[in-house]
Amino acid sequence: MSSLLGEKIRRLRTGKGYSLDKLAELTETSKSYLWDLENREAHRPSADKINKVAAALDVTPEYLLSERDVAPDEKIADEAFFRKFRTLDPDVKKKLRKIMDAFDEE
Repeated sequence: MSSLLGEKIRRLRTGKGYSLDKLAELTETSKSYLWDLENREAHRPSADKINKVAAALDVTPEYLLSERDVAPDEKIADEAFFRKFRTLDPDVKKKLRKIMDAFDEE
């Protein structure tokens, strides 16, 4: 029997069209570890693993760990985006800001 965490990971992973292999590659972990997360009840992943899985699935770690079984909303997606944005190379951030400024000019 899977946990709510496992169900969320599976739903988000399949929604993005990711195989276990693809998510393992993106999170620098093993396919078997992810399978365990998705399918076993009593699994306690580290904060590092949860952060990597959340980032790969474009959600926040808080969303994955919450006891509520709701689809991620726009607020969750925005928080995940800004967490990724903060880790980008400064040149990439500058380019993204220019793109956003172009939308304001319309």
